[in-house]
Amino acid sequence: MSGIARWRRLLKTLHEIAAIGVGGALAACLVIAATANVSSPADFAASRQAIAAVARYMLVPSLAGVLVTGLLSIAVTRAFHDAGWAWLKALLGLSVFEATLVSAGATGRLAELAAAGSDPGVLASLLNSERNTFLLLLGLSVANVVLAVWRPRLTIKVR
Repeated sequence: MSGIARWRRLLKTLHEIAAIGVGGALAACLVIAATANVSSPADFAASRQAIAAVARYMLVPSLAGVLVTGLLSIAVTRAFHDAGWAWLKALLGLSVFEATLVSAGATGRLAELAAAGSDPGVLASLLNSERNTFLLLLGLSVANVVLAVWRPRLTIKVR
């Protein structure tokens, strides 16, 4: 096996492991958000801190790994240079990464808001919004997996 082939295989393996981390972290955040107690500010703050920890230590690093290994795979594999699906996947990955950074930053502020003893109705609406954000991120991540498996022809012919 040549050196380039080894790099491709290593990048693919790391990409898949990091993608599993992203899916697991998003699922964990969804479970925590679904079981959060909005009637008790202290319990709500604890759930927010748990989500912030999962986002900081699992979600963001895994997503960064997915992004870096995906972009390196495009760079190393000539067949990906003209593959529209690969570039669409990269664009979606960058979008998910940016949205995750914004969401992870907001999670810490939600914990502070909950600790200040905010209205349970406000906390419930914030929790619902955050849950929808995690569902959207999970949906975009699944779309990226579908693109990688399906690999539709998305080339643009310039004449």
